[in-house]
Amino acid sequence: MTDIQATSSHIPWPPIIYLVAIVAAGALTRLYPLPWLQGPFADVLFAAGGLAVVAAIALYISAIGAMRRAATPIRPGSIPLHLVTSGAFGLTRNPIYLANTLVVVSIGLITGSLWFFLIALLAAFATQKLAIDPEESHLQARFGKKYRDYAKRVRRWI
Repeated sequence: MTDIQATSSHIPWPPIIYLVAIVAAGALTRLYPLPWLQGPFADVLFAAGGLAVVAAIALYISAIGAMRRAATPIRPGSIPLHLVTSGAFGLTRNPIYLANTLVVVSIGLITGSLWFFLIALLAAFATQKLAIDPEESHLQARFGKKYRDYAKRVRRWI
């Protein structure tokens, strides 16, 4: 992308992708349930799902807080005013998208449905292609070396 004033996308893909993912995984779980572990291990996975929800919330809060402190828009596809590298952005370049994926995985752990894991992978892939790749091209055009240095230091997902 050459125009640094243009948005990376006019469609806020990630919220749409993850909402569709949750609905699809829920429907598939109901129509075609896959086998799940039983007994004490299922209880451990349920608890892990609860912890994963807490981790997702912490990622959201840290990322949104960092973006607000930097006075840059939160909505996907908006023109970033500043390159945010603090808070959760110091751990992953896409903390909100990671949190979205973690929520889908969490639902799978809590409900005992393998569909949520499979759909979470598809949602992450779709987010990568429809949102992250265009956003990263835009950030590189807008912030240049500063963004490239950040991308070398911090991983895209985890």
